[in-house]
Amino acid sequence: MSAERSKVTLVVDGVEVTADDGAMLVDAAKEGDVEIPVFCYEPKLGGPVGACRMCLVEIEGIPKLQTACSTPVRDGMVVYTRTDRVIESQSAVVEFLLVNHPLDCPVCDKGGECPLQDIAMGWGPGRSRMTEPKRHFRKPMPLSPLVRIDRERCILCYRCVRFSQDVAEDEQLQLLERGASSHVGTFDDHPYIAPFHGNIIELCPVGALTAEAYRFRARPWDIEDSGSVCTLCPSQCNVMFTVRDEHVQRVLARDNDDVDAGWLCDKGRFGFQMITSEERIVEPRVGGSRAGWEAALDAVAERLRSAGERTAAIVGGQTSNEEGYLIQRLLRGALGSANITSVDELEAGLARRLAAPELGAAVPDLDAAESILVVGTDPLNSIPILDLRIRRAIRQGRARLVVASERPTALDGGAEETARYAPGDAAGFLAALAAELGNRRQAGAGTPGRAADEVPGDGSDWAEGARRIAGELRPGKTVIVYGERLGRGPGGDSALASLLECARALDLATAGAGVIGVPEGANGRGLREVGCLPGAGPGFAEAPAGRGLDRIKQGLLDGELDAVVLVHADPIRNLPDGPGWAEALRRARTVIAVSAFDDASTETADIVFPAESYAEKEGTVTHPDGRLQRLRPAVPHPGNVHPIWQVLAELGARLGHETGIGSVPEAVATIAAEVPFYAGITPEEIGGRGVRWQERPAASAVAELAAVPPEQRTSRTNLDRDDSGTLTADRLRLGTYPALWADEITDRNVALRFLAPAQTVELAPSDGERLGLASGDEVEVRSNGTGVRARVALNERMRPGAVFLIEATAAENANALPAELNVEVIKP
Repeated sequence: MSAERSKVTLVVDGVEVTADDGAMLVDAAKEGDVEIPVFCYEPKLGGPVGACRMCLVEIEGIPKLQTACSTPVRDGMVVYTRTDRVIESQSAVVEFLLVNHPLDCPVCDKGGECPLQDIAMGWGPGRSRMTEPKRHFRKPMPLSPLVRIDRERCILCYRCVRFSQDVAEDEQLQLLERGASSHVGTFDDHPYIAPFHGNIIELCPVGALTAEAYRFRARPWDIEDSGSVCTLCPSQCNVMFTVRDEHVQRVLARDNDDVDAGWLCDKGRFGFQMITSEERIVEPRVGGSRAGWEAALDAVAERLRSAGERTAAIVGGQTSNEEGYLIQRLLRGALGSANITSVDELEAGLARRLAAPELGAAVPDLDAAESILVVGTDPLNSIPILDLRIRRAIRQGRARLVVASERPTALDGGAEETARYAPGDAAGFLAALAAELGNRRQAGAGTPGRAADEVPGDGSDWAEGARRIAGELRPGKTVIVYGERLGRGPGGDSALASLLECARALDLATAGAGVIGVPEGANGRGLREVGCLPGAGPGFAEAPAGRGLDRIKQGLLDGELDAVVLVHADPIRNLPDGPGWAEALRRARTVIAVSAFDDASTETADIVFPAESYAEKEGTVTHPDGRLQRLRPAVPHPGNVHPIWQVLAELGARLGHETGIGSVPEAVATIAAEVPFYAGITPEEIGGRGVRWQERPAASAVAELAAVPPEQRTSRTNLDRDDSGTLTADRLRLGTYPALWADEITDRNVALRFLAPAQTVELAPSDGERLGLASGDEVEVRSNGTGVRARVALNERMRPGAVFLIEATAAENANALPAELNVEVIKP
């Protein structure tokens, strides 16, 4: 973390103020309860630009008025914000802004919460001398399907353009034309489609940019705000729900620099419509028919009692810590079953090592890191807000980024080095990288090491990339952002073991350095820590070995398991080998699902409990960096929906296993008593900003980071290859990836459906030429008699010999293919 700034003292309007050295005057004045009006200034956007001139102030010793937003404070500075010169200047700026601004406040969505209104009342002239016709544009125009722009209201503060250019770096918005004709737009009026573009609505200080979903829905005096956390992805951004008549009308950012830096992705901003969807399940169902809670609970208790230890449970990422704790306790305590896991399953020993507090980096550590390694994930798709955080670290010149992945990522353009390994080869690449880092460390100590090309297997694919990546990483000053998908498949444990070796070789068990794992589900880390893991109970305590995902599927197919409980989980759509899961669920004697919507998995369910949405839920979740955060209900439950923690506690009682939990605070206290590193934590301590358990005294309860023996590493996965060690000419290596908009959230929100991707097969131009394929061609990707239809996209940054499909699409899902690495791409 950066060193604490020294303090300086200055005087603002006769008030002595103490502020950080180098802070901008406009911020320092607030310490003296002095407000300086601004329009263009927004610290989240980076350095000040002084464009609006609204913040002009008088400083002793300087003859001209100065912009407070771009003037750093210095010791002994004397500032005046209400002299005649300042008042005249500020009044003139407001009058000039209102020359062309329409006086349509009564019908403007910004009315009542508009900075321009407030500043016009507090610093404006109070009357207009303008008698000429105002400037007019066609209005409102769709800037995108989600955002409308009213150019007549725009005051050219540059905020939206700066966000597009400097924060999201999509570079689509710009100022067009000159002088009085200047306006914000895109090239040739193309729709502004970008994953973060909804932030410009909140940035706009007037009513020029409005959300299509919120236009004319409510006024500020009609609404209430309720703070909570978005659980639609692992970013876990802090949000503010705008509620009117017990319905969520919009979602705003609730700034928390330790988590999201005040930004939201468009999924979090516009994904609230599904909360009031008519497609929601709002009553329990037994045998396909509606039922009351008593009848449903009795039916579930009877079936689970019959299945006993032959029961399994799969917990999805939107499950809270309290729900996860109770479902694992239900299985282990009431049914005697160890078959409990989550969709973010890791081997228990590796999960324990990766959770070592000295190894865990916090999100703000990215800001001060000298090097950042992104491996096995594309943050834009998996944890979008972290993509913006990494871009900021690079933009500020503090970090050197390196990327190692199977598939090109959105961060490649800003990386100093990139390495591309083949699908399934993560274990081999990370073993080579660990060997190279270990060699460099030992060489620095005068001890001979092992070169990257000496790792088991065909290391020639990895050695050169490992050397380039290792050369950019700074020992003790690196943050590794890794995808927990690395732990998938036959070589998954070896990949994560090698990742730990990399961390040890880089001395990452130091302050300001470490690793951040990116789970596939929003609360993947929290669920593991409360015991949703085969072979580990709450707090990673030793527990009887149980079945993981693959063995649960096989157990259902073979009749070794009788019942399965799905909590916020749809394995048919979201897990590899969807057809295998469909058959397994069909063969199960009992399938119990907790879900807000009908999906492919609930169609197989005998009993369905309606689930809460994230805006209705009370509880806690754990951020990927270990920060516990509170979920607070913003709206009441629709229909006959009950809190799922309450349902699970009642179900335990019916099975003869009383939990003694009658409220969420009691559930938090129970978890804190069983998870040693959560000891003593309370909802009040978590508060509205969250608390990282690694920064509490109880963190010492987690075992020290253990060295990973080199023999645990393995070479690449066994593949069909010819004698030369290359893939045969008629087959390609298949990889799959999660796309940001390929999920149920997009499908259930009307405003977002246009973003749902059609299936695309990406491959290198050399492979396309060899197979006679061009971008846009329709093909079929086949493996073992099963095919997925897709449209070709040639990508010059793709590794030759590899193809990629999107997971979890509504149609032609890549998970429909068998769990094989080699496929054929056939043009009909």
